[in-house]
Amino acid sequence: MRILPVVRQILQMTPSPLPVPPLRGLYLITPDEPDTERLLDRVRAVLGHAALLQYRNKTADAALRHRQMAALLPLCRAAGVPLIANDYADLAIAIGADGVHLGEDDGDPAAVRARLGANAIIGVSCYDDLALARAAAAAGASYIAFGAFFPSSTKPNARRASLDLLRDSAELRLPRVAIGGITPDNARGLVASGADLLAVISGVFDAPDPPAAARAYRAAFESTAPEFPT
Repeated sequence: MRILPVVRQILQMTPSPLPVPPLRGLYLITPDEPDTERLLDRVRAVLGHAALLQYRNKTADAALRHRQMAALLPLCRAAGVPLIANDYADLAIAIGADGVHLGEDDGDPAAVRARLGANAIIGVSCYDDLALARAAAAAGASYIAFGAFFPSSTKPNARRASLDLLRDSAELRLPRVAIGGITPDNARGLVASGADLLAVISGVFDAPDPPAAARAYRAAFESTAPEFPT
């Protein structure tokens, strides 16, 4: 019987999870792009500048989300960039992604950790609430996210966060993500206040020159050392 060679071939074709890298730098979030090939082209142009890529498409149905995220996975593996699913733990498991980002209504981080495993990257939105960040840390989150720090076209009615949240949450010793209206001009203040990752959608993908925009965000980290080793 030739079952074992066939199984071995299938396993070799399946991209394996990446080791969790230091979480610091540009955190790219995909735009709501219905054309999968165009999405791949847009991501491919800037992926080399990212520390993480989050797949997010609020306008897609389940089939399109699965198809797009599965198509992004080989790109991320080749670039050495972890791929995170927005909200959907089932999708992350189905395609073998590196983790999931959870909003306040997307499930308990501890339960999701039990499903995805000890090495999964699990991020939690904490909005403007330090208590949520403490609870996320206790539940095993890999990083905590605060925002919106500035007005955002993606979520114009989002709660507003203060720089004090970045400073005060240093006690949790988790990477901190800043999101919401971030531009290359205001990015350095966030990094100086403790942001380890800058989450960006339109600031890169809708820029006239997306690779140049991605480089500009990365530059915010060049003269600012992390507050603690990640």
